[in-house]
Amino acid sequence: MGRIATPEILQRTVMTRRLLPFIVILLYAIFSAAQDKKTEAYFDLFRPLYTGELAFETVDFVEKYWRVPGNTGFNKTVYKIAEELEVAGYVLEEKATADNRMTYRIEKRAMENFTWEPVAASLTIVGQDTMLLKYSTNRNMIYLNSVSTPKKGVVAEIVHLRNYEEIKNRDLKGKIVFCELSARKIFEELFIKKGALGIITYNNPKYLQPEKNNTSIQFRSLPYQKETKAWGIALSFIANEALKKALRNGKVEAHVNIETKMYPSEELTIIADVKGSKIPQERLIFSAHIQEPGANDNASGVGAQLEMAALTGKLLKLQKIDLARTLTYLWGDEIISTNRYITEDKQRAKNIKWGISLDMVGENTALTGGSFLIEKMPDPSAIWTRGKDKHSEWGGDTMKLKEMKPHYLNDFILTTFKKQGEFAHWEVQTNPFEGGSDHVPFLKANIPGILLWHFTDQFYHTDADRIDKVSIETLKNVGTSALVSALVLLNSDADTALSLLPTIKKAAQRRLEDEFDLSLKSVKSGHAISDEIKILTAWQNWYLKTIHTLKDMDYGSSQELSMKIQTAKKALKKSGREKKRILKKVNR
Repeated sequence: MGRIATPEILQRTVMTRRLLPFIVILLYAIFSAAQDKKTEAYFDLFRPLYTGELAFETVDFVEKYWRVPGNTGFNKTVYKIAEELEVAGYVLEEKATADNRMTYRIEKRAMENFTWEPVAASLTIVGQDTMLLKYSTNRNMIYLNSVSTPKKGVVAEIVHLRNYEEIKNRDLKGKIVFCELSARKIFEELFIKKGALGIITYNNPKYLQPEKNNTSIQFRSLPYQKETKAWGIALSFIANEALKKALRNGKVEAHVNIETKMYPSEELTIIADVKGSKIPQERLIFSAHIQEPGANDNASGVGAQLEMAALTGKLLKLQKIDLARTLTYLWGDEIISTNRYITEDKQRAKNIKWGISLDMVGENTALTGGSFLIEKMPDPSAIWTRGKDKHSEWGGDTMKLKEMKPHYLNDFILTTFKKQGEFAHWEVQTNPFEGGSDHVPFLKANIPGILLWHFTDQFYHTDADRIDKVSIETLKNVGTSALVSALVLLNSDADTALSLLPTIKKAAQRRLEDEFDLSLKSVKSGHAISDEIKILTAWQNWYLKTIHTLKDMDYGSSQELSMKIQTAKKALKKSGREKKRILKKVNR
């Protein structure tokens, strides 16, 4: 039997309806505060324990080697990681029992091509007493995949090519070619068709500040050689100026001596797992690539991730933390190893919920320049880059709406890292999606993926990227923030999603406000209203879909979460409609 609606009941009902928005706000605040409390508890746990010492020691070990899959430095790094994992309590997978939640394995694969490593090199202009370059002080001077010269080196004339067209009309057989061009673009023409001995190049980009860092060299590579015996030397700014000066005075011969090793080997990838206690089939993956010769790129990612793995193991053994889902740490060949992990096991890939790449994460920005960056999953800022958004000097191609990847991971990671930034007085910025690292395979597989990195770096890919440019404080900040983020995600549930919802709503509203202001100015300056409506609609749709992705935290079926997601989406739609309505009425 239904209750009779007395005046008192009706009055209470009206009052309840009036209070409902305030009740909803209060509940959101309670959920948000509860999650903030959990996040801060993780920060309180990790901050004193993630010292950065193991990370820094690892960087110091790794950066001594010029690392390519299969070569000495790469393989020594893998076994160094394995050694530290065992100290932290991880068990080799083949020796593990069902009770071992922390395991690791080293995957070994035959390599189709030989591995490569540099040994020594020198470049001297014939008739001059001092070397133009020598490997002991310029270890990036030898092009990757260069072969050795004869033991006593080679002496040959240098031919200066100023553009690509000159190649066709010059006799290059037995000559050394010098140009300020890309060697890869002319490799076949130069070595296979024209019979050149080798190539000397200079093309350091402006962000390296070459006139200031005039002895540094950005590393270069030739294609893998099966039919040719070519070599290449990259010049520093000062060496380039000296060579051009000599060429202006007439014919120049150079004495080049290069020693490299090329030999059969196997490709190694090392993977550590911390098995989840509730839903172990679902996982988060951290990936850090080993190859490349630098300290920040990417010995820093290797080291930061190793200390993260070690600390995870220590705290799990002490029962200070638990993980509902599985946490995976992967070290290998950039993009290739991560892509293989995703594609070789479709069932495993289906349950990868998040991927986070650590690449160039230890920089002392007082020396390198730039800032710590979170490269966002593709959002409309990768199409319309304006306002506070800007690309790094790495740059990115303009994307399409169909390539967008709406997900809460962008704002969640940024919010978490900003907390550490405020605590440590550490700058945290973002950039639109650009690609080029281990987050790309995740995104291609439609898995949420984020890149943690630094740019601009005036020593990027140069032989000045050494241990003195690495900051233990930065390693601590990145490692601590990444671990806190991982623990929240791995233990996330409907309550976590509910607590994150206000953050996403706030970010969505702030973005719509910012884009509306930019569009208003744009329309008033003569741009088409239809174009600005398109931008606002793109951001609104991106965040509508982002809000919906919060459901993937819920491994149950929370009706409350579903209802609040729907309510949030309705509010966002209403806000978007109002802004577009105002914009359409602007009198230009």
